[in-house]
Amino acid sequence: MTSAIVVGYTATDAGADAAALGARIARSIGATLHLVIVLPAEGTRSPVVPPERAYEDHIRAQAKKWLEDAILRLPHDLPSRGHVRIAESFAEGLLAAGEEFDARLIVVGAAGDSIFGRHRLGSVASELLHYSTIPVALAPAGSATQDDHVIPRVTVAVGQRPGAEALLDEASALAAESRVDLRLVSLVPFDVPPGLDTGAIRVVGNAHAHDVLAVAKELLPDGLGAIVEEAPGESVEDAVSNLSWLPGEVILVGSSRLAQPRRLFLGSTAAKMLHVLPVPMIVVPRTRGEAGDR
Repeated sequence: MTSAIVVGYTATDAGADAAALGARIARSIGATLHLVIVLPAEGTRSPVVPPERAYEDHIRAQAKKWLEDAILRLPHDLPSRGHVRIAESFAEGLLAAGEEFDARLIVVGAAGDSIFGRHRLGSVASELLHYSTIPVALAPAGSATQDDHVIPRVTVAVGQRPGAEALLDEASALAAESRVDLRLVSLVPFDVPPGLDTGAIRVVGNAHAHDVLAVAKELLPDGLGAIVEEAPGESVEDAVSNLSWLPGEVILVGSSRLAQPRRLFLGSTAAKMLHVLPVPMIVVPRTRGEAGDR
C-alpha cells in the first residue's frame, strides 16, 4: 500500500512551506500527499459568526478553492489530494486525518512571524508535539522557496534515552525509501548531567555513535552508506550550528523521556536544536515502529 503524508494546510506562507516539505518527502518515498484544511466545528466559533447554511457553504467552498490552487503549485507527477475537515481544533483534525489515511508523517509550517529559514512553533505544532501518535515534520519558514524536490540526505540525532531504537529504525527506513545516505550525529555529550568530565563524556559519546553506526549499516540496503559526524561545540546550539547541511536535508529526533508510550513530547535538547536548525525537523514517538504503529 502506498504511504501517505498529511499536510496541515492554510492559505498562508506557513501553509506553502508545509506543502513544499510534504511534497519533497512524498516524492522521495513514493507517497501520496494529502493537503488538509481544518475548519472549526460550529460550537468553537465566535458568537458573532452567523450559523446560516449559506455561510457554511461559502467557507467550505473557499477552503476547497485554496486546496485546488495549492495542488496546482505542486509537482505534477506527485499524487496529491485535498480535504476539508471539521474539528474542535486544527491539531485534532490533522490527527484524525493522519489516522484515517494511515499517514507516515504529519507536516506543519512554522508560526507566522518566524525568521526566514528558522523554526518557531505555533499553537498547532505545539499541540501536535504533545499528543501525536504519528511523527510530526516541522517546516522552517521559507521552505516553499527551495527548488529541490527530493531529500538529498537524512540526518538522525542519536542518543541513549528510551526510544533510540525506534528513532534509528524510522531514520533508516526514510533513508532507504529515499535511496539516500544516512548521517548520524551523537547527542550523548549533551544528554548527561552537568559536572561530569567532558573528555570522558565525548569518548563515551563517540563510542556509542559508532555502535549505532554498525546497526544502521545493517538496516540500510546495499548501495547506501551511513556515517557518523562529530558536532563540536560547548552546547547543543553550538554543535548544531557547526554542522553542514545539504539543501533539502531533514533531521530526525526522538521524543523526550517524559513522553507517553507511542506519543510525542518535544524534549529540552530537541527544543534547543530547533532554535538554530536551518532544515526541517521530524519528531518521532519514542515507541514508533512497534507492532501496530504502522
